[in-house]
Amino acid sequence: MLVVFALIFLSLVLFATEWLPIDVTAIVVMVLLMVLEPWTQITPQEGLSGFASPATITVLAMLILSTGVNRTGIVQLIGRKMADYAGTSRPKQLAATIGVTGPVSGFINNTPVVAILVPVVADLAHKGKTSPSKLLMPLSFASMLGGTLTVIGTSTNILASDIVAQLGRESPGLGLHAFGMFEFTKLGVIVFAVGAVYLMTVGVRLLPKRVPAEDDLVEEYALQEYLADVVVPADSSLIGQTVQEALGDDDLDIDVLQLIRYGEQFLEPLARKEIHENDTLRLRTNRETLERIMRSEGLTFVGGPRSESELHPGEEEPVMVEVVIPSGSFLVGESLASSTFRQRYDANVLAFRTRGKVVRDRFEDIDIRVGDTLLVQAPPDSLTRLVQNEDFIVAHEFDDVDYRTEKTPFAVAIIAGVVALPAFNVLPIVVSALGGVVAMILTGVLKPNELYKSVEWNVIFLLAGVIPLGVALQQTGAAALLGDAVASTATFLPAIGVLWVFYLATGLLTSVISNNASVVLMIPVAASAAQSIGANAFSFVLAVTFAASTAFMTPVGYQTNLFVYGPGGYTFSDFLRVGAPLQLLLSVVTVAGIAFFWGVGA
Repeated sequence: MLVVFALIFLSLVLFATEWLPIDVTAIVVMVLLMVLEPWTQITPQEGLSGFASPATITVLAMLILSTGVNRTGIVQLIGRKMADYAGTSRPKQLAATIGVTGPVSGFINNTPVVAILVPVVADLAHKGKTSPSKLLMPLSFASMLGGTLTVIGTSTNILASDIVAQLGRESPGLGLHAFGMFEFTKLGVIVFAVGAVYLMTVGVRLLPKRVPAEDDLVEEYALQEYLADVVVPADSSLIGQTVQEALGDDDLDIDVLQLIRYGEQFLEPLARKEIHENDTLRLRTNRETLERIMRSEGLTFVGGPRSESELHPGEEEPVMVEVVIPSGSFLVGESLASSTFRQRYDANVLAFRTRGKVVRDRFEDIDIRVGDTLLVQAPPDSLTRLVQNEDFIVAHEFDDVDYRTEKTPFAVAIIAGVVALPAFNVLPIVVSALGGVVAMILTGVLKPNELYKSVEWNVIFLLAGVIPLGVALQQTGAAALLGDAVASTATFLPAIGVLWVFYLATGLLTSVISNNASVVLMIPVAASAAQSIGANAFSFVLAVTFAASTAFMTPVGYQTNLFVYGPGGYTFSDFLRVGAPLQLLLSVVTVAGIAFFWGVGA
């Protein structure tokens, strides 16, 4: 038990600090469990069982199915209908965002839903003269609330169902079984409704206006002091050199955004363009570097753009967008320098937003993390390539993205079948989901070469890595020990009070580590505690599942929060201010709902 507790402590520290990516942390813990088999009692077969777990396979299949739905453009179509309905009315914008995101997230994995809707909602906000900060956090929260409607709404529910089924097989006396497709939908509807009302009333007042309603990224990122126009005089040593030769040294930290010659503007690619006398170079750099280069090269400062319209006057297509880094992106763990991002996309990065902090210079060597946001300037064709690449979430809608709209009926029918077959006990969820994947290939909704690209492999490795930790908790008696410790609160708390303690504990744990890791750790403990006090174990594991699926208090508690962190311009404390009251409110509503529908007593 001491060894298992030590490994749990290690995993908590690594998850919280992000010293290693969370999927790597999970694999490290899995390997240590097997290496330390004499103490952890985890054989190689049990250590690798996470890869063969129905939960892991089901999540993998659901990620592929979600991609198939995305390829048809149906979610984007719903988003545009939402925008048409909402117009410039702020209450309608918020209601439409919540009303669309929640129900859709009940049937498609909520992470890709948010990735798709970020640009739709950001554009809706700007067109309606609303700060995107007022809509993007509700978008993320609504997706989490919607994920509680069905078992397949979130990977957390699928994993919890598998763990609960396993506990039920090992300890029949607990009365546990895998969750039915709609087993907790009645509670999910109540949770979603209460959360929606909170976001529409209290939440909207607590949300700050971090991003201006006007769609001007230069002003939003306060780049005015980092953009400058300089003229190349006749005696400058830069004349005759290419842009790369003259100013391409990484140590200078200078980006040449435009070259203006006799009124004609040249954008990327500029590296091989030769500099002539009287050329105007539009630079991104800090004032110290600018002054140094002006002195050494004899350049003349002639001001600089103060807004996006001045930076790119008369542009019909956007040439500047925010790009959010999702999990699974090739950029995660890389830096701009090591990833050759600029060269791949003929793009300049003007600013870098990471964990609420904006960096405007010297960001070449910063390690990129999930949720980081890049302010990118690039030609329209490069931006289109970024939109079509699943390594990025571009926070702006482009009209020229091709969707397989003719496949929409097939995709809708397949998802309906995947949901209906387990609901009527015809097939297990894992078989139904895998069958849906095959159906999408056969009907052309997805192409065979898109299967592997559709899977967020870091999520799969995270699940496979943490599942053996839950097994070790059970087999060493660590879960029973922790359960008895929590059960001791029953001496001064009623059973419903202990249930509420589990909800709060899981919510706090999920705020600092992965939601999937928290259910693996907490469900065995909750079941043991319920058994110790003679309570309904199903109610306890359900409380843990709901708490892990609704992590509102920090941006790192849930992936969807990271997706809106940058485009919303939020700070860490914004999530605490808006999310903590909602988490507390839902702790009461959820626990009361569980007690009403399923009872707390055995």
